[in-house]
Parts: sequence; C-alpha cells; structure tokens
Amino acid sequence: MQRRAFLAAVGGGSLAVLGGCTAITSLTESHDIGMSAHEFLPDSYTVEVGDTVVWENTGSRAHTITAYDGGQPEGAAFFSTGEFESETAARKAWRDNRTGSIYTGERFERTFEVPGQHHYFCIPHERGGMVARIVVEE
Repeated sequence: MQRRAFLAAVGGGSLAVLGGCTAITSLTESHDIGMSAHEFLPDSYTVEVGDTVVWENTGSRAHTITAYDGGQPEGAAFFSTGEFESETAARKAWRDNRTGSIYTGERFERTFEVPGQHHYFCIPHERGGMVARIVVEE
C-alpha cells in the first residue's frame, strides 16, 4: 500500500514539474527572430508600421544586428546593436574590440516606422551568409 501511495505521489509530482517546464519553454521563446551559428531564424520577417521586432541570440556565438547603409527604405534610420550611426562605424567598432556584439540569451529590439524592406546582417558571420530582412507593411 505504501508503494502505491509513493508511486502516485511521484507520478503526480513529475507531471507538475513537466507542466512547469512546458510553461518555462514557452516563456523563453518570446522573441521574433533567433540566431543560430550562421543564420537569422527566420531570415525574412514581416511586420506592420509601428511594430517592434525582438531578436534574441539563441545560438552559442556572439552576433551583431547591423543594418546595411544602402539597404534601408528612404527616410529610415540606421539601426544596429551597439547603437552606431552607420555601417562603417559598426564594422570598425566590432573589428577593434567586438563592440556591438550580443551574446547567448541577450536581446535587441527595434520599432519600425518606415514601410519597405530593411536589410541587415551579422558582422562576424556575413561572409557565411548571415543576412536577413525585415519587411514593413502599411
């Protein structure tokens, strides 16, 4: 009889713990774009004017999110991790001391106000194809 009570208690407790893990998993996936070793996930994401996009470094390597100077619609502000004013400044800062990097679990947010395609990349992994775009619709 004690064995059955023990098994019932352990079984019920295990389900409660597993249920908690499911909730934790869904809470940690509150980003729009993730990052693997060499790509943004997804590499194209569509939002409406005024929406905020959240990137999270879900990989194990340091990454940047850096807009291409010529890859933004007219009137759109440049954006990057590290809050640089240009692609050239972001590249130099990363090259000099890895400024602008985000590490595993860190996030970056950007609100998009100008419709069109906003192209961006990861400085250290650009050559490996880590490029992407945000499509902003009205």
